[in-house]
Amino acid sequence: LLTPFLSFCPPPAQGPCLTKVELRVACKGISDRDALSKPDPCVVLKMQSHGQWLEVDRTEVIRSCINPTFSKVFTLDFYFEEVQRLRYELYDISSSHNGIKEADFLGAMECTFGQIVSQRQLSKALLKQGNTVGKSSILIIAEELSGNDDYVELSFSARKLDDKDFFSKSDPFLEIFRINDDSTQQLVHRTETVMNNLNPVWKTFKVSLNSLCSGDHDRMLKCKVYDWDSNGKHDFIGEFEAMFKEILISVQWECINPKYKVKKKNYKNSGIVILNQCKIIKMHSFLDYIMGGCQIQFTVAIDFTASNGDPRNSCSLHYIHPYQPNEYLKALVAVGEICQDYDSDKMFPAFGFGARIPPDFKVSHDFAVNFNEDNPECAGIQDVVEAYQNCLPKIQLYGPTNIAPIIQKVAKSASEEMHTKEAMQYFILLILTDGVITDMADTREAIVHASHLPMSVIIVGVGNADFSDMQMLDGDDGILRSPKGEPVLRDIVQFVPFRNFKHATPAALAKSVLAEVPNQVVDYYNSKGIKPKCPSEFESSRTFGH
Repeated sequence: LLTPFLSFCPPPAQGPCLTKVELRVACKGISDRDALSKPDPCVVLKMQSHGQWLEVDRTEVIRSCINPTFSKVFTLDFYFEEVQRLRYELYDISSSHNGIKEADFLGAMECTFGQIVSQRQLSKALLKQGNTVGKSSILIIAEELSGNDDYVELSFSARKLDDKDFFSKSDPFLEIFRINDDSTQQLVHRTETVMNNLNPVWKTFKVSLNSLCSGDHDRMLKCKVYDWDSNGKHDFIGEFEAMFKEILISVQWECINPKYKVKKKNYKNSGIVILNQCKIIKMHSFLDYIMGGCQIQFTVAIDFTASNGDPRNSCSLHYIHPYQPNEYLKALVAVGEICQDYDSDKMFPAFGFGARIPPDFKVSHDFAVNFNEDNPECAGIQDVVEAYQNCLPKIQLYGPTNIAPIIQKVAKSASEEMHTKEAMQYFILLILTDGVITDMADTREAIVHASHLPMSVIIVGVGNADFSDMQMLDGDDGILRSPKGEPVLRDIVQFVPFRNFKHATPAALAKSVLAEVPNQVVDYYNSKGIKPKCPSEFESSRTFGH
C-alpha cells in the first residue's frame, strides 16, 4: 500500500519562529495518465528560498488511488512576519522506482503559508504544465502544534479477521482516526499491508501525541481495518472506537462491521484487534541535551584537489587575497563560529584531502592540515584558518576527490564515543569541496554507516562545479542507499552550494547549513533512548568526575 520516504531539509526562514504547524494533505479526482491502471500518487512539498524551490518533504506513495488521503504529516515553522511561499507537486510514482525524476507530473498548486493558516483548510485545483487547470484538486488542513512534542509508540496485531478474498486470504491494513471536536474524523496513521494473512502483526510505529489526540487523553479514536485490493477499492472489514486513555490500559477490542451486526443474527465480530505495545516517549529538545552537557565535536575537511587551481593564481579558489577571504575561508568561519559555542575545549581537528603532502609527496585524503598527525586539533577557528593558510605553499594540489576516507575517520571517533559510558559527544563534519566526488560508492557506504552514529555531515560546495552528486547524498530524490542497497538510518547529510550565498551574510550561510543539526542530534539520542542529564547532574559529574 505504502512506500515510505525520508524527511528532507526545509530551507530556513529568518526571524524568530512564531509557531510550528502541521499540514495534512489529501487529493481528489486524480486523472489517470495510464488508461490501464490507476495512479500511484505522491505529493512533494517545496518552499521558495532565494528564488528557488527547495524540497521540504514528501508524502508516502499510495498505490492505485485517485482520491488519496496521505497519512504523512508535514511539520513546518510558521513566521508571521514573512511571506513563506509553498508549492505542492503531485506525481504518479511508478511501482518500479521511488524517484521523482522519472515520475509522471500530474499537477501543482502554489500558495503562501499564511493563506493556509488563516483559512485552516485550503482547497485548490491543481495546475498542469502550461498552467492549465486540471480536474484534480488538493486539500491542505493546518493545525498548530500545542507545544507537546511527546510521541506514542504503538504496535497492533489482529486475530481471526474476516476473509474478504475468494482465492486467497485477506490483505489487511489498519487506519487510525482522531475524532475532532466537530465530530469530523482525521486520519492519523495508516499501517503497512500484511499480505494473505488473517492474523496480521503490523510494524511498530510512532506518532506524535499532538497528532494522535491533541494531547487530550479523553479524545476518542476510531480504528478501521481494511482488506487491500490492487484496484484501490479496499474492502471494509471492521472498526472499533476507544478513548486514548482506554488504549493506554486496554489490550484488545472486537472489530465490528456495523452492516453485519444489523443483518446477521449470529454475528459476533469480524475479528479481534490486539494492542501489543503502547508507550509514551518523552521527546527532549536540543537545548535539553546541550544544557545537560552534550558537546559538539566539530571537524573540518578541506578539498585540496587540482581542480581548485594553483593557489598562487588569483583565479584559484584557494588564492589568499590580502583583503578579501576566499570562499573556503568564508564558509569555514561562518559555520565554525556557530559550532564553537557548543564545544567546551574549542579544539577542532582540521584535515585536508586530495593533495600530495611532504615529505614524500604521496597523495593523501585525510592528512592533518597542521601536519601533526598525532594531534590534528587546532585551538579555535582562527587557528584552523592559520593552519590552512600555512599549509597551502607546502602541498601540491592533486586528486582525485575522495571524501569517504575523511567520513570514515570521523565515524571511527563517533563509534568509539558511542560505546562510552557518558556517550554525550556529537560529531559534526564540515566538508568544503569544489567538485564532483570520485568515490561515490564508498562515500554512500560511509554515510549509511555513519547514520547509525552520533554524527552529521555538512557539505559546502565551493565554486561553480556541477554538484548534482551532492544533491543525491542530501537525499533530494529518495532515500540514500549504500551500493548494497542498505538505506540510511537517519538523514545526516546537508549540502549547500556556497554560490547561493555569495551576496548574503555569513550568518545566512551558517543558518542554512546548520538548520537540521538540532533535529539530527535529538533524533539520534531519542532513537538510542539516551536521556539528557539535568543541569545539576551535569555540573556535579563535570566537577567531581575527573
